[in-house]
Amino acid sequence: PEPQDEVTLVDFDPEGETKVAAAILYASTDLTDDQLLRLARDMSAEEREELLRASVGDRANRRHKPGRAWERTQYRFDVLCDYGAFRDLQRHRPLTIEWQRLTSEHGHETPADVDEASMRDRWDRVMDAGRTLERSLLGAGFEDVAQYAVPMAFRIRFVMQMTAREAMHVTELRSQPQGHPTYRRVARSMHRLISEVHPSIGRAFEHMSYEDVDLERLEAERRTESKRQAADGS
Repeated sequence: PEPQDEVTLVDFDPEGETKVAAAILYASTDLTDDQLLRLARDMSAEEREELLRASVGDRANRRHKPGRAWERTQYRFDVLCDYGAFRDLQRHRPLTIEWQRLTSEHGHETPADVDEASMRDRWDRVMDAGRTLERSLLGAGFEDVAQYAVPMAFRIRFVMQMTAREAMHVTELRSQPQGHPTYRRVARSMHRLISEVHPSIGRAFEHMSYEDVDLERLEAERRTESKRQAADGS
């Protein structure tokens, strides 16, 4: 396969923002869907963005989602990341996710913590042992079983297709400091790609986290510890 980015936006609707704008108006009018689409097409970009912003309202936190009108447009991403992060992303249900066979062919991730702990040699030996066992099982004709020999640090390719409403939920949740570095990176890439093609929709993702991971994690751990101490003292 040809090399490509960790996350690629492979399909989207160029009229996505226009269609979301039309869908927002639907419940408040007596016009048909196609009439509203023509009306939305006649709006300026600024008018459409104002409409989208009004429909989102004041989102005090990421759990406040926009209405169903935001399901009017979709995005399809091709992703190549480590299997551990994939398993977390696979937990999201209101979307389409399809994956290829897990193999060692795409290589593996090596967390920075491994090098910081001076454990790189041991890490590489474990990865090599998994790869060797996988190839042995493949050679014996056990293709399905061979996947269980592949360590979770190895990469797997998959597609995720979701509406703008679900994309807001997935990317905001998975970009938070408590998350795994890989799926944080995937979530931020998805948001950036959406913002490039649909800037008004991208700007509505108000609770994305792009801050330094280590600093955010430290702050999150401090908050957790403060809550624990408060509970112990009560």
